[in-house]
Amino acid sequence: MPGKKNPSLKDPELYEELREDGASKQKAARISNAAAKNGRSAVGRKGGKSGDYDDWTVPQLKAKAKEIGLTGYSAKKKSELISALRNS
Repeated sequence: MPGKKNPSLKDPELYEELREDGASKQKAARISNAAAKNGRSAVGRKGGKSGDYDDWTVPQLKAKAKEIGLTGYSAKKKSELISALRNS
């Protein structure tokens, strides 16, 4: 995104940092906009309530992939599903 202005990004600096660290465009935008709205420290304390994906079964991972709209998940191995879910 260097050189481009995206009015939907509220904290472009944080967005770029997250993208450099390997976050997807969607994830980086969600986090940077939440940080701009609520403050970076508030977003850092925020956490999920579900367990680690490594503890999930393959059918549970596939159900989650379907729920969030991923495609091509049915032929993936467990490690590939975990990676796809973490990077969505």
